[in-house]
Amino acid sequence: MSVCYETRFRVDSRDVDLFNQCRPSALLGILQEAATQAALELGVSGPEIRRKYNCLWMVTRSWVELDGPIRWNDLLDVKTWHRGASGVSSYRDFDLFREGKPIGQGTTVWVMADVDSRKLFRMKDLAEFRGTDGGERNKSVKLRRIPMPEVFDRRTRRDLRYSDTDINGHVNNVHYADFACDSLHLEELGKGKFVRSLQIGYVNECRAGEAIWVDTAARGDELLARGEGEDGVERFEFALNLADL
Repeated sequence: MSVCYETRFRVDSRDVDLFNQCRPSALLGILQEAATQAALELGVSGPEIRRKYNCLWMVTRSWVELDGPIRWNDLLDVKTWHRGASGVSSYRDFDLFREGKPIGQGTTVWVMADVDSRKLFRMKDLAEFRGTDGGERNKSVKLRRIPMPEVFDRRTRRDLRYSDTDINGHVNNVHYADFACDSLHLEELGKGKFVRSLQIGYVNECRAGEAIWVDTAARGDELLARGEGEDGVERFEFALNLADL
């Protein structure tokens, strides 16, 4: 049985930036909420997998591609489904529509980690997923590590606080996009542009009270950022492509 979950979001004033465009973090938040609602529908919500498997859902990579800008008060229809499970991870795909017309697509990679040990659960053993993938809808996009430059242009320190955290006790994944866009000074680089695509990889967890260093660089039309803890351990990687309006 192929399962596709459909939901609708209105882009509100909290989601848009100084250019009246949906911020990358807000867009990732919409995908995350759609995934959460789909998980509820399948009986694999956060509380349910914690009770059944003593695990947490964690997103490890996200990718979004847009055909044009998303603005305040836009109604977005989101269709989402998972691709089944392979090893310790599962892809979840998304199609985005505005007024019935395709506006973008995305995919995310999820894992289930043990609450105590953070050991990864074998996703193929998740009985609730059997026979509920997207079937012919499944995308072919595969997300891999983002190649980072050997030398960066700028380094910025970021302190992590209560407002960055989520129900799992670590920094919520959507906030990493804010860290990257702030350090890249998108308020300057984004003039007359829109976010054509972005990819983010979550390498290691961050928690409130920690600080990270965000290194940034440009490679042609691609903007890059890498987050690193004060211990020198990489925390996230980020790539963003802008296009002219």
